[in-house]
Amino acid sequence: MGAGHSHGHGHDHASGRAADRTRLKLVLVVTASVMVLELIGAWLTGSLALLADAGHMATDAGGVVLALAASYVATLKPGPRSTFGFHRAEILAALLNAMVLLGVCAYLAYAGLQRLGDPTHVDAGPMIAFAVVGLAANAVSAVILSRGDGKSLNMRGAMLEVLGDLFGSALAIAAGLVILAWDFHRADAIASLLIAALIVPRALVLLRDSVRVLLEATPEGLDLDDVRTHLVGVAGVTEVHDLHAWTITSGMPSLSAHVTVTDEALAERGVGAVIDELEACVADHFAVRHTTFQVEPATHRAHEDLGETGCD
Repeated sequence: MGAGHSHGHGHDHASGRAADRTRLKLVLVVTASVMVLELIGAWLTGSLALLADAGHMATDAGGVVLALAASYVATLKPGPRSTFGFHRAEILAALLNAMVLLGVCAYLAYAGLQRLGDPTHVDAGPMIAFAVVGLAANAVSAVILSRGDGKSLNMRGAMLEVLGDLFGSALAIAAGLVILAWDFHRADAIASLLIAALIVPRALVLLRDSVRVLLEATPEGLDLDDVRTHLVGVAGVTEVHDLHAWTITSGMPSLSAHVTVTDEALAERGVGAVIDELEACVADHFAVRHTTFQVEPATHRAHEDLGETGCD
């Protein structure tokens, strides 16, 4: 009989993206600069930990470029063949970032194990100096990104990579101190293996969350039985069926449902008022503001059980 739509936070989402892009640009400058510095440091000192951190920062720079590109693409207007726009570009970028992170970890594990069996000399003093600069720069990047949209998988992907670099720089410093104090050069390889071990769980979480969005799974923390109970509690509602919930992109949960309402309630309040109450219900209780409701009179409910009827 009627359908309702609510798109309440589109402007906020767009302004949030613009601010995030500014943060990402700053982080890209910092990341690229430190990557070059650590590559020079790895070449001068022979440190695998510095080389690993520089390689990780190279993937970070690529990841930030991807995140920026995805954020711009996501602002493109919807069209007849892309009715939700290109919001999912952010999720695809997050998925790619997660896969790149896992690839970097695989390389670190391989190279680290090779070095454990055949350790090479590392110049610990300069190694520590380069790692300290990397640590400071990564800390600055982490602070910049922490002020962004914490719900965005795109921003979370960038943040995870920066945190990985932060840990990497700290471990490189620790390895350098061990080599300096005890001449234990395997510490460099151990540090690279620890960097991989620290990154893998975070990359897997990002991969899982990205896949959940792409598979249109129910948003985490949203209980559809609870949603159904609240909707049935709206005056005049007798049944809720064909209830679906998914995520368009980070921070944009969506919900649709067929809602059966008594004929008396529809006659008394009208379809518009009932839809307003349904939208307010899910917005207030579940923070879902992108909704579509198909309102059906109770006398029409029986027709749905007869199967679909076409039109000529």
